[in-house]
Amino acid sequence: MIQVILADNQAIFRAGAARVLALEDNVSIVAQCEDAARLENALDAHIGAILLVSASLQADAGGLIARAREAGSRVILVAENGAEVADALARSLDGMVFRGVSGPELIDCVRRVAAGQRSMQHSNVTSILAQDAVGVRVRDRLTPKEIQIVALITQGCKNKQIAIQLNTKEQVIKNYLRSIYDKTGVSDRLELALFTIHHRVLAEAAARAGDLLQAKTA
Repeated sequence: MIQVILADNQAIFRAGAARVLALEDNVSIVAQCEDAARLENALDAHIGAILLVSASLQADAGGLIARAREAGSRVILVAENGAEVADALARSLDGMVFRGVSGPELIDCVRRVAAGQRSMQHSNVTSILAQDAVGVRVRDRLTPKEIQIVALITQGCKNKQIAIQLNTKEQVIKNYLRSIYDKTGVSDRLELALFTIHHRVLAEAAARAGDLLQAKTA
C-alpha cells in the first residue's frame, strides 16, 4: 500500500488530489495537512509515507526535505503554475508536479516515486495550449470577474469571503457562480475546483487573477 501525506494550504486542491488518489486500489491518504505544524506531526505518525507538499505552504523547503528524509519519506513538490524551481531544490526532490497537473499525471508521479524513481514534470505552455482546447475555450468564455471568483474558489474561500474580497454582496457571488457553472459544465464548487486543476490553461489564468487580488489587498 502506498501511503500519501497531502500538505497544502488550499483545501480545494487537497480535496481534489485526495479524490483522485483515493480511486487507486493501493493508494491510501493517511493525512491531510494545511500548515507546517500539522505536517510535522504527520511525518512522525506515518513513517515512510510519500509526502505531496505544495510550495504555497511556505515551509522551509530545505529543512522540510531533511525532516522528511529522517522520517523515511520521499518528497513530491507541487509547484505553482509557471513558477521557476531552483536547480538545487529540484535536485533534492524525488518528484515535482505543477498545480495544474492532471489526475493521471499525478497518479503516475506518485507511483514512480513510490517505486524509487524520480518524476519531474516540466511546464510547456505551447504544448498545454495545443492539447487543452476545452480549457482554452472555457477560459475565453469567462469574464475577468468570473476568473477571479474561480481563483478564490480554488483557494477554498466561501461565498461570504469572496464577496468581502471583491467588495460586493454574497447574492451577487451566487449569481456569478451560476453563470460559471453553466460555462464550465460543473454543478458545484468541488467540481469547479477539480475542473480548474485538470485544465492547466484555466488554472494558470486563475492563479494570475489570484496573485493580482493578493497584490491589491496587500
